[in-house]
Amino acid sequence: MDDLDGTDLGDKANTITFAFEGKDYSIDLSDANADTFREVLEPYINAGHRVAGSKAKTSRRTTTSANESKRVRDWARSNGYDVSDRGRIPAEVMQAYTAAN
Repeated sequence: MDDLDGTDLGDKANTITFAFEGKDYSIDLSDANADTFREVLEPYINAGHRVAGSKAKTSRRTTTSANESKRVRDWARSNGYDVSDRGRIPAEVMQAYTAAN
């Protein structure tokens, strides 16, 4: 589903990840909305500069309950992520889940 206008996208979503003011985001968009997103940001991206790894992110280790892991896995599958039934949930999936919830 398109996160902006609710359009059913089937399996053709454009998942765009971006960061703004130190926070990471992920959004699923239709082709048209993804194009608009890119067009709107283009002048800002062209005027800005990329920040390379000089400021390494530090992550805090957290534990996730079995109940929370199930919710994350269910959410991930319904949002197009491929996750296993057991083991560590990839950081990308956890970040997307956190941003969405």
